[in-house]
Amino acid sequence: MILGQEIKYFMKKLALSIFFIVSFTAFSQENLKKLGRPFFTGSANFTLGINENYSLFNDDDETFLVPSALFLRVGFGYEFFERVSLSVNGGFDFHWNYATSAFPTYGTLRFNITEDGGDAFFVETSYGKMWRPSNNYPNGNYYGVGLGWQIAGESRLNTIVKIDFHRKGIIGFKNNRLDSVSLGIGFSFF
Repeated sequence: MILGQEIKYFMKKLALSIFFIVSFTAFSQENLKKLGRPFFTGSANFTLGINENYSLFNDDDETFLVPSALFLRVGFGYEFFERVSLSVNGGFDFHWNYATSAFPTYGTLRFNITEDGGDAFFVETSYGKMWRPSNNYPNGNYYGVGLGWQIAGESRLNTIVKIDFHRKGIIGFKNNRLDSVSLGIGFSFF
């Protein structure tokens, strides 16, 4: 009975591996001359929040949206067939309206929807662990999804502009999570 379960588990892993290999091959639009290339990436994102002190038709020079968080990220990964990339990332998040900071470590799967001469429009998703430097809140999970545009540079350095949705699982916040949408600018170096 145990041997049958091990064989079933092995077959599932083998089927999944074959699926990924066939997918990479099917989505590649070039000859299979080169499997891929490694890269290094970094970004800075900021989040805008609603100003609780704002009132309509007020002359206090208050704005409706105010900066509420800053996210700094760095990572390295591998791009397959100029279409799919996997990366390992880490960073620092600071939400000053909650006086909360965190160190997310996560993996990212990125898929280039279109690619033309180094420019790429992409979608990416991230999942990982969020570490807290203080005991105010416990450690939690980190989730992210985003859309972006990679603009090819003169050499191997590319500019990235993106919008991301972040969800941090933190007990003590509403629904035990902290959600945010951020705008970011970054780079990738191949």
